[in-house]
Parts: sequence; C-alpha cells; structure tokens
Amino acid sequence: MRFMQHKQEAYWFYRYLSIFYDKLVNPLFWTEHMREKALDRGDWTDSEHLQVIDVGSGTGFTTEGIVDRVPAKNVTCVDQSPHQMKHAKAKSALQDCTFKVGDAENIPYPTDHFDRYVSAGSIEYWPNPQQGLNEAYRVIKPGGKALMIGPIEPQNPISKFIANAWMLFPPEEDYHRYFKDAGFIDTEWVYVRPHWQKNERYGIALIGTKPAAGTSPNAEAVAQQSQHSSDNTMSIGRRILFFFRLLVGSVFGFLFIPMALIAHLVAPLRGIEGPKQPLNSWQIGVLSGIAILVIGLVVWLAR
Repeated sequence: MRFMQHKQEAYWFYRYLSIFYDKLVNPLFWTEHMREKALDRGDWTDSEHLQVIDVGSGTGFTTEGIVDRVPAKNVTCVDQSPHQMKHAKAKSALQDCTFKVGDAENIPYPTDHFDRYVSAGSIEYWPNPQQGLNEAYRVIKPGGKALMIGPIEPQNPISKFIANAWMLFPPEEDYHRYFKDAGFIDTEWVYVRPHWQKNERYGIALIGTKPAAGTSPNAEAVAQQSQHSSDNTMSIGRRILFFFRLLVGSVFGFLFIPMALIAHLVAPLRGIEGPKQPLNSWQIGVLSGIAILVIGLVVWLAR
C-alpha cells in the first residue's frame, strides 16, 4: 500500500494541505478545463430534479462545477476530512449543498438513493478501490450514472516512482476493471490533462450506468476481503509506522508541486501548445523559493 493510501495518513495529510489546496494543487493538477471536460461526460438531463452525491468532495472545487449544472440544494458532499470540508462550506456557490463527513468505501446513505455519483481525485487514497466503486453502484438508483475521475499511472520513470510511493495511481486497465466488476454497464470515458502535461493519458474520467436496483453483484465478496485485510489497531508499532508513512508520504507528495511548476514553465520548450494558465502568487512564491535554494546551493558549492 502506498504511503498515503490509508485513511488515517490521508486525514492528517489534508489537515495541513487544505490550507493551500486551492492555491497550489488544483491550479496545477486538477484545473477548471479538466473539470469541465470531465463533467461534460455526465448526463445532466432533467437537472432540476437530479440528486447528486460528490464523494471525496474536498474543498469543493469539483462541486462548483456540479452546481453549475444542478441546483446546489440537490447536491450532497461527502468527505472524510472536516478540514477540507470547512473550505468548501465557505464558498458562496455551495451554501445550499448538504455536507456530510463520511467514507468513500462506506458511504453513509441508503441504497438506490441518488441519481448521479461524482468522485474526482479521491480514488488515489482508497485502500480498496473496488469497494469504493461498489459503494458508488450501491447508492445510485437503477438507471443512475457514476462519474469517476482519477490519475493514471505516469509513464515517466521518475514520476512513476514518486507517484507510486505517494498514493494510488491506477493503471488505466484497473479503472475499467473496477467499473465492470462493480456491475456498471455502458461505460464511457475521456482522458484529461493539465495544460503543462504532454501525455494525453494523464488522467481519466469514466461514467457507467447502474442497470438494476440493489447492491453491487460482487459487494459481499469484496466487503469480506476488506474486513479480513483491515487492521486499525493503533499499537505502538502501528503509531511509529503511521508517523513514518505520514512523513515520507508528505515529502513525496510535495515533490510533485515543484516538478509541476517547472514543467509548467518549460512547457513551450517541450513542444506543448495550447492555452496557458498564468501562475498565481502562491505558485510564484514556491518557484522563487526553489530559485533561492538553487542559488544558495550553487554559491555554497563554489566556495
């Protein structure tokens, strides 16, 4: 399991990441253009009456795109991090949404309850992704649709190593298997990427339809497997392991920010064309800090 592919580590990771998530993370890795392209795959017919659940809603960035299509009063946000949710609740467009602290692998709502399920950038932290997709199947009504957006395992060896040390970056075929095994039919998908990324298959947005009422066909088997493999007992050894995983996972996670900022700057040199997103003050600050560190290192080595 990756360093951040555990609920307790992810909980504490987002306790401090939530402070600047909308300033540094979304503008680089989950942009407005990506969000709109992914949400456009959804079926928002009869939007005034659709009941939508946004699982792993975080600071509400994806939810802001949903409420452009569905009345906010029809949208329920579920996330295990109250710190992320606090930032979402403060956004004016989301004032009428319902907020519920909950687990993507054990959604606190009844079976056949929602018309649409959306989850963006959450699967990376699920210890059991198949259980999460089974839950997506369970909570929507027959004929309802589930939209899942997540990253694909990087091709670059360095990025792949850091990604797989940090959190779950499923290979593309795993996404299709999760949907199929959960019981979804008529699955469609589209690839999404930020403006600085050359790889078209950076991320994927899949949408599938629930054909019949009830739980996922493989729900019982996966739930039993999950129960046998889970152990949340916080022994001394587990606490030491927890702090080690949190520390190392956070380091690997934060490495992605300067890597992406540098990739953003050199995108034209790498032959990447298209509309560019200007850097904000937080991003400029990080780049300035990197520059100061590099200059300082060069001066120290030259002594």
